[in-house]
Amino acid sequence: MRELNELFQALEKSTFRRSFRLNRSEQEYLRAKGLLLALEHAKGFVASRLSPAIIANDGKQTPFHGHPVFVAQHATATCCRGCLEKWHRIPHGRALNPAEENYIIAVLEHWLERYT
Repeated sequence: MRELNELFQALEKSTFRRSFRLNRSEQEYLRAKGLLLALEHAKGFVASRLSPAIIANDGKQTPFHGHPVFVAQHATATCCRGCLEKWHRIPHGRALNPAEENYIIAVLEHWLERYT
């Protein structure tokens, strides 16, 4: 896992990762529901879509829009196990541990805070 400042400096160098922004409805959702609820949803998404050792549709499990967390996952490279390995040094092929899950939530929170 990477230190957050180092990670976000690296993400800033990626044209693809920098291109993600919440659209109007995602921003309104985040403002109306709040960051805490969005992070609760993130915990569920991480547990079901990233934590298992084997993910049948890995690389395709995270939509690009529809929820602020989905956009944040693509912006922060926490969208699939391949990206977690490349950007966050979290190996695939095994289940995530609680510390790794908490790290991913912290990364998402850091990115989403700019919209609240």
